[in-house]
Amino acid sequence: MRYPWSMTYDRDAAWTLLCEWTANANLRKHALAVEAAMRAHARRLGADEEAYAAVGLLHDFDYERNPTAETHILAGAKVLREQGWPEAWVRAIEGHADYTGIPRDSEMARCLFAVDELTGFLTAATLVRPDKTIANVPVESVLKRMKDKAFARSVNRDDIRRGAAEIGMELPAHIAFVRDAMTGIAAELGLAGAP
Repeated sequence: MRYPWSMTYDRDAAWTLLCEWTANANLRKHALAVEAAMRAHARRLGADEEAYAAVGLLHDFDYERNPTAETHILAGAKVLREQGWPEAWVRAIEGHADYTGIPRDSEMARCLFAVDELTGFLTAATLVRPDKTIANVPVESVLKRMKDKAFARSVNRDDIRRGAAEIGMELPAHIAFVRDAMTGIAAELGLAGAP
């Protein structure tokens, strides 16, 4: 067990906590994808890149143990507060799902909401391509697949649209922005091309 007075609140600590709570490789890859997109948004905004990155890694750290709306995020937020993570980060994480009722009242929170579902959708859109290379996924293809309710049916398209609107980006531009951020770590995500 870690104690708040001995912790550093950085990317390494976030990755350690994620790995303690999450064994599933795909959930870890999702966290890495969200981290990459959050870093890119921090650079775009001139914000603290390391803070945005840590929030990206931590946003679903409790999901494997708490996969329901009644427990996910709420259980994780409690742990983060007990460990002394910055309150602004915890609030951003709480706001990434509407069911918590926590308003997205910071750029960090709005960016997290904007990238969460989109990174999952981009991963799915990449994996159905013959080359399995995220860098080659056309924005038009993503927009077309968003209209197909059977494709990646668990991804909330309304959240993707609202997320882009909340950060003031046109949807096609945001799709390209997140795709390019994920391309930077494509090998870690398993999206660098078919073997």
